[in-house]
Amino acid sequence: MNEETSVLTNRQLGFEIKAANNMIRRKIDAIFAQMEGNEINGMQGPLLGYLYHKSRNGDVYQKDVEKEFRIRRSTATVMLQSLEQKGYIVRVASTEDARLKRILLTEKAIEHHNLIEEQIRDFNRELENGITILDKMMQNLGQDSRRTGRCNGPCRNE
Repeated sequence: MNEETSVLTNRQLGFEIKAANNMIRRKIDAIFAQMEGNEINGMQGPLLGYLYHKSRNGDVYQKDVEKEFRIRRSTATVMLQSLEQKGYIVRVASTEDARLKRILLTEKAIEHHNLIEEQIRDFNRELENGITILDKMMQNLGQDSRRTGRCNGPCRNE
């Protein structure tokens, strides 16, 4: 085995993906920190964008957020509570099931939407170079979950 093959077989791809995720999170935080008067940080910008677009086609619930962002219920709860405390969303009981809370954007959130979306769109352009590789990895992981019948986290085909 030559040196190049040895380096490739010893790569810790999971670790590198986690490191890339951390870098993306820090970059998003820096983008929002530069925006005047903006209280949004981390994944709150993309979350507001998702809520804006999803709510135009119907009701949005916490479960939708969990599925879209592939996050646990506790993580979604913390993110939504923070947005609620900052005045970007309100949660109201569903008319069909009072146990479910619809997520509604406030005027404050709608006003910030265009600015946030523009920043996210610019950042996504920076990330597009590696997306083919990422899609292939996610496809492979999804195939693995179908083969074993279980998934070690949120699966794409849920």
